[in-house]
Parts: sequence; structure tokens; C-alpha cells
Amino acid sequence: MMISGFTFVRNGIRLDYPFRESILSMLPLVDELIVAVGNSEDGTRRAIEQLNSFKIKIIDSVWDDSLREGGRVLAVETNKAMASITPKATWAIYLQADEVIHEQDYEAIRLAMHQYKDDPLVEGFLFNYIHFYGSYLYYGDSRKWYRREIRILRNDPAVTSWKDAQGFRKNGNKLKVKKVPASIFHYGWVKPPEKQQLKQRAFHRLWHDDSWLNKNVGEAKAFDYSQIDSIALYQGSHPEVMKQRIEQMNWSVSIDPGKKKLSLKNRFLMEVEKVTGWRVGEYRNYKII
Repeated sequence: MMISGFTFVRNGIRLDYPFRESILSMLPLVDELIVAVGNSEDGTRRAIEQLNSFKIKIIDSVWDDSLREGGRVLAVETNKAMASITPKATWAIYLQADEVIHEQDYEAIRLAMHQYKDDPLVEGFLFNYIHFYGSYLYYGDSRKWYRREIRILRNDPAVTSWKDAQGFRKNGNKLKVKKVPASIFHYGWVKPPEKQQLKQRAFHRLWHDDSWLNKNVGEAKAFDYSQIDSIALYQGSHPEVMKQRIEQMNWSVSIDPGKKKLSLKNRFLMEVEKVTGWRVGEYRNYKII
């Protein structure tokens, strides 16, 4: 059974993405790793070369900056990387540049891929998500954060990235997936406030025009982390590949996990989810089998 990995990144250093850590977290699981590197001005490509792994295959790409609607360019870049996977691969593991796999989940991931490798009904695997916010101490626990997403796919040319690259579909249809007892550690909201503000402008340019950016993101030099509705204290461990970044954290955030900015409706729905595990009205871009 051959396993491929794929990802994409552009200006990962300037926007302070943990793209190197993301790649390193995939390498023990894959036989090859396709990295689509967009036209960057900050040495992102060189940083990937310096990881010095024979498994890594870099695909140079030029982003279409005119695609400023619905994050379409992210799906385009995802599909470029996915198209370069060897046809010999049974499964393909996908991470975005701010997502990391914990080594404690490697065994469960390998077991799932092996168990269902010959079952064509299983088209992918669904991971849980932990969305860290502000620092490595807190994670978002409100309904605004998606709980699960597909991050392993059966290698099938009919499968493509869906909309803004959060998920995938096959010929426009939702994939049939199994849940795997593993988590994706999402660090996209953990950056120095200045870098987070820079990232907000770059990120939202993929969805909106300049007038929207000026109105909703503004010209502030630093991101205001206090605007979050609800966070919780994280009490588990982080992936080993994140150790150096965590030790080098040089900013602080002032957020009280005990203070919630939630409507009565959302407080009630969060309690329902906590007791039953059911998220009322949850969007699911997949079919669990």
C-alpha cells in the first residue's frame, strides 16, 4: 500500500504559517509528499528544500490573483498538488499549511488506511479538529468552528477540492467516509498580533474586494484577539514538531476563558452538544458510513 501526501503554500514565512511543521508531521505517514509552492517573495521554497527529504516533490505554481471570490484559488492550488500524486497511491493525506498531525495519532491513522484499503465504499477519512486561538494555551469551543473535515482521500482522479478547499467531492457528490480517532491541530489563529493582521488582509483578499477589506479588516497594525466569542483552556499535549515554535512564542494575549460572548440561543445549543454530542444544524460536506 502506497501513501501520498499533498499540500500547498505561498508566502508561508511572511504570513507566519507553520508550513514546515505541517510537512514534517506528514512525512512519517507517506511515501511521497507533493508541495505546490506558490509564487512567494520570502524564501518559502528554499525553506522546504532545506527540510532535505527525498519524499518531498516541489511543484512550482503561480496563483491567479484575479480569483477573488469564495476562496476559489485555494481549491485550484489544492487540485494542482493533488493532480501530481502518483497513480500507484492508495490513499492521499492532505493538510493545509496551518494544520499539523500529532504523532500520538499515527498508529490509528495507519490502522484505518490499512483496514479499508480494499473497501471501495470508503472514499476517505474524517478527522476531528482542534482550533487554537491567540496562543497555544487556548482553543475555540463555540459553534463557529467546524468540528470535523476530510483529510485522507482514496486516490481517485474524480475527486476534487470543493469550493474554498476546506473539503472534497467526487463528481460533485459528497464523499463516503469513516471517522478516524485522530485530530488535526489547526494553528491558523496563533500568530503574533501583527502577523495575524497581515494574514487577515492576505486571506480575505481571496474572498473579497478592496472596499470590503478596508471596511472589515481595516488598517490596524495588530489583530485584536479579544473579539472572540468563546475559548477554552487546552490541557493536552502539542505535536512534537511544534515544540520549537511554542518555545519561541514572544507575544501574549489577554483573554479570559470564563467570559463568554454568546447569545442565549448559542449557550443553549452548546449545552445540548456538550451533553449529547449532537451539533444542531451542523454543515457536513461528507457522508459518514
